[in-house]
Amino acid sequence: MTEQKRPPLYEADHGIVVRVESAFLPEHSAPRDGRWAFSYTVTIVNDGPDAATLLARHWIITDGNGDVEHVRGPGVVGYQPALKPGQSFSYTSGAILKTPRGIMQGEYLMQRPDGSRFEADIPAFALATPSAIH
Repeated sequence: MTEQKRPPLYEADHGIVVRVESAFLPEHSAPRDGRWAFSYTVTIVNDGPDAATLLARHWIITDGNGDVEHVRGPGVVGYQPALKPGQSFSYTSGAILKTPRGIMQGEYLMQRPDGSRFEADIPAFALATPSAIH
């Protein structure tokens, strides 16, 4: 019997791999007021042969009602990390939704040392309370 390899959960986009884990924050939520708080931890890995610097972010946040919010800004949590091949950068941030579940996705604007730019996709991930998953 041969072992089958499963495909990676996240594929490299221009050599940049983005992984995200989210968590519900009940202590910061107020469901009676229509407020559900979530944290998300992002790990960005440069799996390619060239260095890349994260210049900007674009998040697309969709709540359970289908309402969409776009968030754009320089860097992430006050940083514009420069990643050499094989390096990674992790950070944790948060989002507030008006519903107990939603989806986030987006892209990072990256720049190579030669000045060329590209977007690295942030794959869609769920923001959901434990009871909203079932």
